[in-house]
Amino acid sequence: MKFLNYNGKYYEEGAAIITANSRALRYGDGIFETLKFKNDECILLEDHLKRLWLGLDLLQFEKPKLFTKQYLRDELEKLLRKNKETAARVRINIFKGNGGLYDAENYHPNFIIQTMPLKSDTGSLNGNGLQVCIYRDALKAIDNFSNLKHNNFLPYLMGAQFAKAQKCNDAVVLNHHLRICDSTIANLFMIKNGIVYTPTLAEGCVAGVMRKFILSHLPVLEIEVIESAITEEMLQNADEVFLSNSIYNMRWVAGINNKTYGNTITRSIYEKLAQTKPEVFC
Repeated sequence: MKFLNYNGKYYEEGAAIITANSRALRYGDGIFETLKFKNDECILLEDHLKRLWLGLDLLQFEKPKLFTKQYLRDELEKLLRKNKETAARVRINIFKGNGGLYDAENYHPNFIIQTMPLKSDTGSLNGNGLQVCIYRDALKAIDNFSNLKHNNFLPYLMGAQFAKAQKCNDAVVLNHHLRICDSTIANLFMIKNGIVYTPTLAEGCVAGVMRKFILSHLPVLEIEVIESAITEEMLQNADEVFLSNSIYNMRWVAGINNKTYGNTITRSIYEKLAQTKPEVFC
């Protein structure tokens, strides 16, 4: 039997724990983090908590004095022990309580922590390249909240549903300039003539923790990396494309629509990162 942690109390997975008046349910008034637990460690936990606290401030939560990063870390670790996890995907969702647009009961953080088992090889570079499509029906807005993982997730939700209908592994999400933003569950990188490119945060992509890690370590590996605006034409002319997130680390893309890509440099980057930072790139 698996449990979740709701505001410091344990409930069986699937238990009804919020009401119809929840602002999270009504308006998506919240934020979340997804991270990996492996080798008795929550990978890059401090970076996840830092991004989470930035989001809480931007969304104007009123944090009680005892609601600290350490408190949340303790609650997370207690749930991992209770669920007897050895390798897990951990999801932290923080949201406001009950009320309407103008009559919220308060702006205090409520939280749900969940753990889901991971396969032992999660994080290894994929053998078969991903098939990815481009989703166009919902565009990602560029604003002060774009880089957060907030609960207003419609472009990603519908993009994932579109990808599944098209029998693709993932879908590229576009911003309102019709340029590349990210994918439904990952940040996007492309390689052209040995140079790695990724959309700048000003293009509205999520400020991914693994994205940050890769960007900080590529120069150490003497690999040039450029954050810029990326058009569909640039993506179609790329030599290689890979996706990154905190669960899978890196996954190479074999095709987007009718364009096919290789993985020689992507594989080299993965192997070098796995060798230099095995405690992270696991």
